[in-house]
Amino acid sequence: MDSSTVVWFRRDLRTRDHPAIRAAAERASRALALFVLDPLLLKASGAPRVEFLHRCLRSLDAELDGRLVVVGGDPAEVVPRVAAEVGASSVHVSADAGPYGRARDAAVEERVELVRVGSPYAVTPGRVTKSDGTPYRVFTPFAKAWLDHGWRPPADTDASTVDWLRSDLGRDLPEGEGLPDVRALWDVFRDEKLPDYATRRDRPDLDGTSRFSAFLKWGVVHPRTLLADLGRGAGAAAFRTELAWRDFYADVLWHQPESARRNYNRAFDRMRLDADRERFEAWCEGRTGYPFVDAGMRQLLREGWMHNRVRMVVASFLVKDLHLPWWWGARYFMRHLVDGDLASNQHGWQWAAGTGTDAAPFFRVFNPVTQGEKFDPNGDYVRKYVPELRGIPGKAVHQPRDPIVDHAHERQEALARYAAVKD
Repeated sequence: MDSSTVVWFRRDLRTRDHPAIRAAAERASRALALFVLDPLLLKASGAPRVEFLHRCLRSLDAELDGRLVVVGGDPAEVVPRVAAEVGASSVHVSADAGPYGRARDAAVEERVELVRVGSPYAVTPGRVTKSDGTPYRVFTPFAKAWLDHGWRPPADTDASTVDWLRSDLGRDLPEGEGLPDVRALWDVFRDEKLPDYATRRDRPDLDGTSRFSAFLKWGVVHPRTLLADLGRGAGAAAFRTELAWRDFYADVLWHQPESARRNYNRAFDRMRLDADRERFEAWCEGRTGYPFVDAGMRQLLREGWMHNRVRMVVASFLVKDLHLPWWWGARYFMRHLVDGDLASNQHGWQWAAGTGTDAAPFFRVFNPVTQGEKFDPNGDYVRKYVPELRGIPGKAVHQPRDPIVDHAHERQEALARYAAVKD
């Protein structure tokens, strides 16, 4: 057994159900807990997500009784240096499936042994394949194979699994509050909201979702932990499907890392797009004149989060009513979402644009008025985030007011552009 090792935390900011911690305990008698504030990732994250990350780190540090070492800098330089300073010949991590993470880890591995154990997903990307070994391109067959494949039970770990080293190597974490009790939040959702999740999750006017996306993004809780606690019923099945979507998009990114920046379906590279910055700014600020869209964009700015149904509607509006590039919206979301996840965000946008893996064609165009009337039937969601409309009762609040475009006209324009690509 080695005298010491390093556990390098990334998207796994917890001690419970953490296979890499178990592996570290089996490898060495002591371990240093390390997090690296990577300036490249911080620059791309946006203030809301960085602040949420800091809260996650404060909570993890509290779990570790103040022994989390937080150092800023390039991981390829920081990680080997810290390992050498504590006499560690190995560094234990949860595997990173993203394109940047894979390149970063390869650079670190040139200087110190990197032991990858587990991942941020129920099933590690690349594991679920067709019988011929090729990846799935459509969600539904992937989800069936994902369920058939299954996942490991939660790992039996906590903060006491390893004898954590105390060190003064780095304390770059700013002061502030940590997270609420995530386990208690899950218990409330499981007991009170999960039974009706299948029917209420599409209603942004209701408190029917888990709001766990940011916790999953940073690995404050592992999806395997939640899957083990779901039980049966329609709500549990719907929530399990949402976790399957998360794993599916990570798998897509694993096999095609370029899909984070360009169309998955390269035929849409020929799609004629506009570049109207004024309309883009109106969309960003919630000034489109379509109340359901504007409510979603203002919720994003206020809370760093947006209901998933509304995300689909505002994305459809950007790419099919305004004819703007999906990657403009994807970048904006990544700057403002606390749960901004590259795989889920980019491929969710491609789903809305019709350029991704989904079999549904480009001509699926959400009507922002009827979507609002269906999923916010009393108008409560709109009135909450668009205060100038609070005096308008009921679903009448969804009618456009000085809209920047005419939806019916722009839908036809979108279909014409689709037809041009198809031809």
